Amino acid sequence: MKRRVVVTGTGVVSPLGNDVETLWNNIKKGKSGIKRLESEKYKDINTQIAGFIEDFPGEKYLDAKEIKRYDLFTQYGYAAAVQALNQSKLDLDAVDKDRVGVYIGSGAGGLQTLFSNHETLLEKGAKRVSPFSIPMSINNMASGLVAIKTGFTGPSFSPVSACATSNHAIGEAYFNIAHGYSDAILAGGAEATITPLYFAGFSKMRAMSTKNEEPEKASRPFDLERDGFVMSEGAGVLFLEEYEHAKKRGAPILGEIIGYGNTTDAYHITAPDYQGAAKAMRLAMERARVEPKDVDYINAHGTSTPAGDISETKAVKEVFGDDAKHVKLSSTKSMTGHMFGAAGAMEAIITLNSMAENIFPPTINLVNPDPECDLDYVANQAVEGTINIALSNGFGFGGHNAVIAFKKVLDS
Repeated sequence: MKRRVVVTGTGVVSPLGNDVETLWNNIKKGKSGIKRLESEKYKDINTQIAGFIEDFPGEKYLDAKEIKRYDLFTQYGYAAAVQALNQSKLDLDAVDKDRVGVYIGSGAGGLQTLFSNHETLLEKGAKRVSPFSIPMSINNMASGLVAIKTGFTGPSFSPVSACATSNHAIGEAYFNIAHGYSDAILAGGAEATITPLYFAGFSKMRAMSTKNEEPEKASRPFDLERDGFVMSEGAGVLFLEEYEHAKKRGAPILGEIIGYGNTTDAYHITAPDYQGAAKAMRLAMERARVEPKDVDYINAHGTSTPAGDISETKAVKEVFGDDAKHVKLSSTKSMTGHMFGAAGAMEAIITLNSMAENIFPPTINLVNPDPECDLDYVANQAVEGTINIALSNGFGFGGHNAVIAFKKVLDS
């Protein structure tokens, strides 16, 4: 029999706060975390805004030597993991560490380390390149550091599937625990992609917003005036645990994962195909054994790109039929920006808080709705209402789709 899987801890580093409580309070208020980049390095790039993190307390989690030896994405991921473990009240000395794993992915890995060492190579020569440049930059280092610090010797996995990365991490961790291979897994994603090269590349693709004069209004999913996503950085990590294991030790139960859908468009490297997203939602719901009428809320992928928002709207209509007009969905990327590999975990955590407080978070900046995006996106202000079942969508370049189904746990 498949085992129940619950979430007992969460942690975040984000442009809207470096802990879950601060993030969630800002989300409820509809606050934007998007700001202007003041560095001269971005002056010749069309996009000069981002959801960057200020005042990250790295010294709270790592000593000075460690901070120098780990890329920012790894530091973010470790900080979020520590928060999740603290909330879960796990006793590291009492748990079977062979039965606990770490699934923290990253879409891009240690870009800042990679680029800074490349500059050193060109300017000062090979002898000045850091001996830590490789372990600092590889995508699996957040999982590696968390495992080293905690002593968890169960499965370790770092998915890389662009913007679907951390939804894949959560979903695969869910499968692992549900089928009895592990008792608990830290799952999520971490990203620190705000670099001139990434900005230049996405700018040439015309994928990012150029609304530089009003940063807070630049990310506007489903709005007719949207002109691209806003790059962001951060980390989100959830502690997933088998239900009886969590109950036995008196852990706080924040919600239950009841389904996971994982599909591929097999269509185009960047353009979405709504049918792949629809299949992922349908799979998550089938595995959760819920019908469209049972779903109260969808945390949409909603990147604020012209094609992406229309595609996701079509996917919801395809799956939900007549019920599409009744389900509420919102894009919290309107406030956080797009965190790439960390986006899914961040949004899963927001979804869990939405369920706990029965609050539908808003899609801000939705002033002039696109006629092709005609669903209930909870425009501009949070709304109260019962949320028992929710989906969290994640879709990535390459046609990767991952959807998580959550349920409120009433018997905890």
